[in-house]
Amino acid sequence: MKTRQILFTSENTVELMEREVPPLGPHDLLCRTVYTAISQGTERANMLDMNNTVHKWPKALGYCAVSRVEDMGAEVEGFKPGDRVLVYHGVHADHVVRCDREVYKIEDDSIDDRDAAFVIVGAMGLGGLRRLRLEAGESAAVFGLGVLGISAVMFARLSGGLPVIAVDFKQKRRSLALSLGADYAFSPSEEGFTERVRDLTRGGVHAAVEVTGSAKALDNALDITRRFGRVSLLGCTRVSDCFIDFYRKVHCPGITLYGAHNMARGLCDSRPGVWTFREDVEAILNMLSYKRISFLPILADIYKPGQCKEAFSDILSGKEERIGLLFDWR
Repeated sequence: MKTRQILFTSENTVELMEREVPPLGPHDLLCRTVYTAISQGTERANMLDMNNTVHKWPKALGYCAVSRVEDMGAEVEGFKPGDRVLVYHGVHADHVVRCDREVYKIEDDSIDDRDAAFVIVGAMGLGGLRRLRLEAGESAAVFGLGVLGISAVMFARLSGGLPVIAVDFKQKRRSLALSLGADYAFSPSEEGFTERVRDLTRGGVHAAVEVTGSAKALDNALDITRRFGRVSLLGCTRVSDCFIDFYRKVHCPGITLYGAHNMARGLCDSRPGVWTFREDVEAILNMLSYKRISFLPILADIYKPGQCKEAFSDILSGKEERIGLLFDWR
């Protein structure tokens, strides 16, 4: 069986190609894709072959697929053909084969496919915020307003963060963050940025989520975090663009740094601050069912697979201000 798949074939090069679908193992599901979400930061980093990416071509990227189950291995339980599912690391392709551990059933038929397409990425943002154990009334800042960052802003608001401060260089992203729960939104390049945030929060934020993976952004986050505050390192580190004085900015003020990569979770047992990925996905699906959140306001464009070169051209330039981008495989 053949499938169309978007592949990064070399640096700066994306192609829509035909590939063979692998055979099903006993715990695998064959899923027919409806939508896949683009994770701009990670996919741009891989196209540019940056630090902490897989340095091997071709690269098959993709974070989340909304799909329908078509077939399954003999030992799969809890699924049936026709089930609507989320596929973790559902690559940009018509059909994918994934182990049942990486597939999550969407029980509520009222959830929009386009909303569901961002749940996997949103769960990563939720996981980064959970590490901080944010309590109602504590101040929070989020650095970097892609899908993960905007998700962290929404969950900080739901958790009772006060105020919630969104930080990004791009004006459109800051405006979107304000519409989705941020109380303030700043560019880190603004004159007096550190002093203004410290004044608003009476000494610095209690908790900050760093989503960009830039050392400079972490340095900025430490500058606005109060004594004994917490910082969650959610973004994959790609750029060492400044020296950080850890003695003065972490050690002496007693700042706690949390590594919050999505792989740094248990597969089975949740604990306060660290839920399993499956439980975070299910929590967000419940939030969508109860209309507590929606990712539809972040949706900026939907592309057909044949438009993949167009879709990635602005992302590669680093000037893309839009956030939610999907491929439609119907």
